[in-house]
Amino acid sequence: MSAKTTQGRIGIYPGTFDPVTLGHADIIRRGSKLVDTLIVGVTTNPSKNPMFTPDERIAMMRAEVERLALDNVEIQGFDALLMKFADHVGAGVIIRGLRAVADFEYEYQMAGMNQQIDDSIETVFLMADISLQPIASKLVKEIALYGGDITPFVAPPVKARVEERVAEIGRKGEY
Repeated sequence: MSAKTTQGRIGIYPGTFDPVTLGHADIIRRGSKLVDTLIVGVTTNPSKNPMFTPDERIAMMRAEVERLALDNVEIQGFDALLMKFADHVGAGVIIRGLRAVADFEYEYQMAGMNQQIDDSIETVFLMADISLQPIASKLVKEIALYGGDITPFVAPPVKARVEERVAEIGRKGEY
């Protein structure tokens, strides 16, 4: 018997979460209502030039989920094809957040490819809250690296961690 039937409906919200933003937190909070167990899959993606190691991102995500007080959310790191990870954990749903049309085009293509790999796993798209739509981890890092205030975009513990990392690697664009 598969994990899908023995543990209730399992969903995965995958991403690099470098760093986790308030937009990610919103999708986690809302996505956790759609499944019995939501696994936030923190993955690697060297092409995104990560600021934090996988272990650091997992730790930040655990702290964020604890802050959200969600008891049906688990954090797991993975470095594999998403559909293989989904099969491994018994997930029947992949949850993806959308901010803009550009996100949709990419996610639509990815969902189609994933369906070709395993059509028993559905992809569900959640629109980001309108107030959170502009937030992107890449932009949060850029703002922080240039000395800008990231308070509106991340939770306080994440802000502190990003500022610590920027202090370690050095700010850019001093005036």
